[in-house]
Amino acid sequence: MNYFRPKALEREQKRDLGAQLKKLIITGGAGFIGSNFILKQIAETDNHILNLDKLTYAGNLDNLVSVADNPRYQFVKGDITDAEVVQSVIDEFQPDGIIHFAAESHVDRSIDGPIPFIMTNVVGTAILLDRLHNYWKTLTGSEKEDFRFLHVSTDEVFGSLGPDELFRIDTPYDPSSPYSASKAGSDHLVRAWGRTFGFPILLTNCTNNYGPYQFPEKLIPLMVINAISGKPLPIYGDGLNIRDWLHVEDHCDAIYSVFQKGNLGETYLVGGEEEVTNLRVVESICSILDEIRPNESGKSYREQITYVTDRPGHDVRYAMDISKIRSDLGWEPSKSFEVGLKETIQWYLENQDWWKALQQKQIYEQERLGTK
Repeated sequence: MNYFRPKALEREQKRDLGAQLKKLIITGGAGFIGSNFILKQIAETDNHILNLDKLTYAGNLDNLVSVADNPRYQFVKGDITDAEVVQSVIDEFQPDGIIHFAAESHVDRSIDGPIPFIMTNVVGTAILLDRLHNYWKTLTGSEKEDFRFLHVSTDEVFGSLGPDELFRIDTPYDPSSPYSASKAGSDHLVRAWGRTFGFPILLTNCTNNYGPYQFPEKLIPLMVINAISGKPLPIYGDGLNIRDWLHVEDHCDAIYSVFQKGNLGETYLVGGEEEVTNLRVVESICSILDEIRPNESGKSYREQITYVTDRPGHDVRYAMDISKIRSDLGWEPSKSFEVGLKETIQWYLENQDWWKALQQKQIYEQERLGTK
């Protein structure tokens, strides 16, 4: 099975291009964070990228139209729970490393149907670890020394915080949902491969991401789209649950910094240091829309806010201590939530064809999830 395009590099040629060039497998590269990461990689590095994605409901190749014909990018449709597909990709591409984004990631969907989360997030991660560990053992010299398996995870594995606490590297895991439990399981597997087999692993746990190309079941795009469509803006419970918001481009920079400079076997917490209640997020969206796209009725979009029954097991607060990645790697968030939110809203207003195409596919129609 040959997944290469004619212009793609063979392994022998790669050695002649210097230490900066890497051939990276990106799992879940058609999703929100993965596609933003690929776009930055093609724009800002000389790396060659193989995007392995199953194209579930949240995987969208429209995110990557601008790089689809780039000779340093190739796409393989495949499921990480399919060991034969994973092995074929490894054999053909001969990667220098992997950044593992692929995951079922929406808490509400995990309440409605937990099993796909266990399969992709736990079983899929185990298959990647098994096959890539076997491949890594065949490498020698600098190729073996420089190989990295970076696993991208979430702050939700830690559970809920009190008013004055921060998640830290040594915070015990206490997942509340099937989604966060499945990510916790995958985190433990990655660490186990590092400790048991000496496999060169790295982990990141991040806070809530936002930005372009986010599937519209998530809070910010859902509220923007509902608002301009004249639909209710549903707030879970009292809306006082707090999240730390991180722009996806900042997150992508953090991930690549960890991949390049992180200490093997270690975990890095990534956050935006922007704690905001859900209610305030929605009110801010309404205020920005009132300014840049006034409602034809003359009313504020805030009048569309409604309160609905809270999600089962809804964690109260998340917040990260990012001192380690700041001091060790020199990374810190560069985009404030105020600036990033306005830019994100503007993106959804200017790219209505993107999200309307998803609506036409009837993949998701802004319905309430997670009520089972």
